[in-house]
Parts: sequence; C-alpha cells; structure tokens
Amino acid sequence: MKYRVDDNEQIADIFDEVADLLEFQRENPFRVRSYRRAAAQLRDLSEPVAELYQRLGGEGLQAIEGIGEGLSGSIVEIIETGRLGLLTRLRAETSPVEVFASLPGIGEILAQRIVEELEVETLEELEQAVYDGRLESVSGIGASRATGIGHALAGMLNRGARRRARKRVESPPPEEEPSVAVLLSIDSEYRRRARAGRLRTIAPRRFNPDGERWLPIMEVDFQGRNYTVLYSNTRLAHELGRNHDWVIIYVDDGSQYTVVTATSGELRDKRVVRGREAECRRYYERRRLRGASPSMW
Repeated sequence: MKYRVDDNEQIADIFDEVADLLEFQRENPFRVRSYRRAAAQLRDLSEPVAELYQRLGGEGLQAIEGIGEGLSGSIVEIIETGRLGLLTRLRAETSPVEVFASLPGIGEILAQRIVEELEVETLEELEQAVYDGRLESVSGIGASRATGIGHALAGMLNRGARRRARKRVESPPPEEEPSVAVLLSIDSEYRRRARAGRLRTIAPRRFNPDGERWLPIMEVDFQGRNYTVLYSNTRLAHELGRNHDWVIIYVDDGSQYTVVTATSGELRDKRVVRGREAECRRYYERRRLRGASPSMW
C-alpha cells in the first residue's frame, strides 16, 4: 500500500520547505509568500485536508483562502503519492552556495569559499563547522563573524526543528534519527539502481548546459520513513569528479545526510556518513567481527 499523507501539518511542512528553497533561489517573492501562506492556512484548517479533498474534490481545496488551482494540484499530489515532485526538483537544483549565501554575513563569494574549503553542503554541517572552530579558519571569517553566522543558523535550524517537533507530538518517529546501517543501506541501493539505469532521471539546471537528464532520483519508504536520494550536484562535487560518488539522502522529517567514499584514514575506500564517522567505524567493526550482514532490501 502506498504511503499517503493525510496530515495537514506534514503537507504544510512540505510547502514551507518549497518556500525556503524558492527563496534561496531568489525566485519571485510573491510565489514564496504564496507557499508560506498556504502552509499557514493548512495548519489552521479544522479538518484534515485529505478528507476535504475526498468530499469536495479540487474545488473544495480551492475554496481555502490563498489556495488556487496550482497549489490545490500540489496538495492532491502529496495526498495521493506522499511526495511533491516540485520539492524533489528544487532540492536537486539548490546549491549549498545559494543556501549559505542567504545567511546574514555570508555573500556568494564567501559561501563558495566555505563550500570549497570545508567541504560542507548542508546547514547542519555548517553549524558543526561553527561549533568545532573550522569556520573561523576560512579566509574572511573571524571569530566575531563566525559567532554571528552561528546565531543566524540557530534561528533557521530551530524553525525546522520546531516543525519536526510538532510532528513528533502525535506521531513520534521510529528512531531519533536513521541509523548509520540504514543510511548506508539506502546509499548502496540507490547507487546499485542508478548504475543499472533503474531510476528516473531529471535534468538539473546547474552545471548542465546541455540540459541532459542525468541525475537519478530514488524515492523510497523504508522502515516507517520516506527518503529522497540523489547524487550531489554541487560545484565542488563536479570539480573533484565526485558527483557520482557523493550521495545526498533527504528524510521526511526535514533532516538530510551526505554519504561519501572516504579517501583517507582507517575508513579509506569505505562509504561513510559525513559527521557520523565514529558510528561508521563501529558499524564496520561489527560487520568485520560477525561477517557481512545480509542486505536490508
């Protein structure tokens, strides 16, 4: 049975993320506001929007203030499939440079420098770089600016945390976060299907002048969670020739993880989850002691 979203909060969260990514891409502010307004309206509804759709169809959705034909179509897509294709495309098209450049105190040039020197791609990874002092090592960023960036990050990440917390009140996730074993299994399955040509592909706008449909997308429900998986389409990944090695895993609670092949240290040539290297070492040690475990798929 297909996973179905019938919770107004979850659909509102999807619209909020769409608005965030549109804002990062400097899209029309009216379009950004329309998604934020729709998210607010959905949270204020007194009945599940899925039930409203079942009773009155698309016209019933369009009767909600601020929701026209386009947004009602997006709501229907989420209700019927559990996903929104627009969000998947925006995730693939939005570069870390665009995201970081949206933070106070970071322009596009400095954002590019952060990505290249620290090899960070997500707000969570950037926040970690603030805490461990690596951000201060980037030319043009001192202790004072790093502190300011940390405060701005806290505000943005807390907004996402508040959204996830609202969902945990009535529907707690099966785990606090996906285990390394789960993430590495999903990474392995994605790369296997991508190599076999078994995944649909999209044509990202960035670093793709010929408009080639080369970027494979995998959307999967696994152990009670929904995951969207794709190769990294960042400038750094392309420059290092790692765009078919670095894998980004988005989770339905708003978190995301990057899986790469380690190039040094005791995990060299092994797949690791960035920021969770210690857990990866324990994972591989357990596998070594008991032999390779069977596939989760």
